[in-house]
Amino acid sequence: MIGASLVTGCRPTDSTSANRTDEPYQVLCTVGMITDVVRNIAGEYAQVEGIIGEGVDPHLYNPTRSDVLKLSAADVVFYNGLLLEGKMTTVLMRVASSGKPVKAVTEAILQNTDYLLQKSDDSEQTDPHVWMDVRGWMEAVPVVAETLSIFDPAHAHIYAANANAYTKQLEALDAYAQEAIGSIPESKRVLVTAHDAFNYLGRATGLTVRGIQGVSTESEAGVRDLEGLVNFIVEQQIPAVFVETSVADKNIRALVEGANARGHTVRIGGALFSDAMGQAGTYEGTYIGMIDSNITTITRALGGEAPEKGMQGKLTGVVH
Repeated sequence: MIGASLVTGCRPTDSTSANRTDEPYQVLCTVGMITDVVRNIAGEYAQVEGIIGEGVDPHLYNPTRSDVLKLSAADVVFYNGLLLEGKMTTVLMRVASSGKPVKAVTEAILQNTDYLLQKSDDSEQTDPHVWMDVRGWMEAVPVVAETLSIFDPAHAHIYAANANAYTKQLEALDAYAQEAIGSIPESKRVLVTAHDAFNYLGRATGLTVRGIQGVSTESEAGVRDLEGLVNFIVEQQIPAVFVETSVADKNIRALVEGANARGHTVRIGGALFSDAMGQAGTYEGTYIGMIDSNITTITRALGGEAPEKGMQGKLTGVVH
């Protein structure tokens, strides 16, 4: 049913630990959301690098020769699982066969089949966008902490402390999301986006979510799909729809034009981060900043109450 965690986490051998030095070890992550979690937990003890950068769609990403070499050289590898990194699966499996730790951060979530959402295309595959629900993404934190602790037991107490501190930040983020989305008038709590990346967010906060494309951006939206969504927007008098930073905006703009042609003015409420975070070095280039930006943008565009610069006043407005 899940068809997702094709690579299992491996416990490092005694020789791996014995060869450790005081130099930071190398951790490679697939997507930015994972990279940020690992950096918060590993601190100064690991050099953490991500493969897929801002504005890049992981559903369509093909690993380069350089990526393969980096994965082979890394001491620890973290990936999302749930087939998010579909085209990288073969490479990840090959790296895992070498005996090094290759871990899906969704491992704990995979044990709870009641939590997981299925794709809407009858493929019986699971929706991989679990980071959109902050509570769900918290389950990745102990997976990362435990994996690093097994690889580097000398600093296990530090990883545990860092994980605890980061979890408290995530709890504050989740509380903000609940409060902000809850301030949107109930009839306007409808999120229309380019593809179905926000269903976990919708379930967690009470938003009705409609995407033009399916869970994977490899699917194509047909004319009938667009017409049906235009009808929905007009009938529900939806005030705003949203583009995504890692997905082409042509279909969303077609929705706007179609609704306007039917006499209902709908605007683009802003750009949301779906499969990638913001620009490196910005607040939006962190997981907390990414979600803060999404929640704040959605809330303000749909008539709710949220500070212009987000829950911590740190939003920069840089989305690419």
